[in-house]
Amino acid sequence: MILIYILLLILFFLIISDLYIKNSPKSKLFLVPINYKIKRRDSLNELIINFKITNKSKTKETMVNNINFELDFFKRKGNEYCRNFKYQEEIYIYDKNKLKNLNNYWPTTIIKSNSELFVRVIYKFSNNDFRKKIKYLWLKVFWENYGHFGISKNKDCLLINLDGPKSSPQEVFEISLNNKYKAFAIKTDLLGCFDDPVNTVIEYCKGIVEKNDILIIGESPLAIMQNRYISPQNLEYSLFSKALCYFFHPTSSLATACGMQLLINRIGLTRITTALFVGFLFKLVGIKGMFYRLTGSESSLIDDISGTVTPYDKSIVMGPLNADLFCKEVSKYLNIDVAVVDVNDLGGVKVVASSNKTVNKILKRNLISNPAGNGDEKTPIVLIREKK
Repeated sequence: MILIYILLLILFFLIISDLYIKNSPKSKLFLVPINYKIKRRDSLNELIINFKITNKSKTKETMVNNINFELDFFKRKGNEYCRNFKYQEEIYIYDKNKLKNLNNYWPTTIIKSNSELFVRVIYKFSNNDFRKKIKYLWLKVFWENYGHFGISKNKDCLLINLDGPKSSPQEVFEISLNNKYKAFAIKTDLLGCFDDPVNTVIEYCKGIVEKNDILIIGESPLAIMQNRYISPQNLEYSLFSKALCYFFHPTSSLATACGMQLLINRIGLTRITTALFVGFLFKLVGIKGMFYRLTGSESSLIDDISGTVTPYDKSIVMGPLNADLFCKEVSKYLNIDVAVVDVNDLGGVKVVASSNKTVNKILKRNLISNPAGNGDEKTPIVLIREKK
């Protein structure tokens, strides 16, 4: 009886803690990328980037009291950083096509509830060989929110491909899987939040797919295109996340306070703690993996920092949204089966979503060797084809 009282007391404490975490004051501002374009004007390479800051609060207005931008450059070959490029930066706020130049000084700006603020950043590069040397830009946005929650400092990062979207794959690698199936790994550019997931996959695969192919894409590349990655500094980790992360293997994405805090924010402290307890009991009788079954895809699809390709190796990547809908849309256009998968080099294969459930068994048998690789290969799209 005493044990039951203790368990009930712990459960009550967890529920109260969950309610506090869920309802504690916090900023509901989100930075959303819109588009970018490149122009040549007055012997300068001009890059125009548009994004918006949305306030999803129904009642509270919030201020953006400061915002700063920083650029990292990537050389055309490899992913090495390159610096010392001269450029001018101009920041604008715009509404109904009316631009207001802020003259490099960000005034404290109020964003009312359920409203948006549109921002444009223009970079002008004076280097004549700029486009020859640089392929990608990594735009870091450092911005502060101020309101009823206090002040929060945020960091968002956006990848910009100066070559623009590709209409064909860079390379296609044929890989023999077994006596019955082979794979075609499609090499892509670095993908980012400005790439539309459905259109990007279709463009890379047109002209390659054949009838009865099965197209797969990794869950992390899809999530990245959906802007489903976050800088660890945006997470306010707690004593709970610091304690719970110790229950996981050091290589797990939940073995850090930030990775665990992200899961707490998604599914709640009570569910995580209950799943840990039940998982421990099942492990005593030789049944593993119960924690991930009870917590769902949210826990198994989190990739902590270092878990993805550069430059996303400094971000935590979450699982993709609406993966089933993505599969159906691409499948309808290409007229083949499509799946989103989570595969690792240890032989683990998880089909996150598919347009046709009958292909799941085929994928689990044929993806053990992980033909897409683990990131550096830049082959997030793979076609599985039966040998003739």
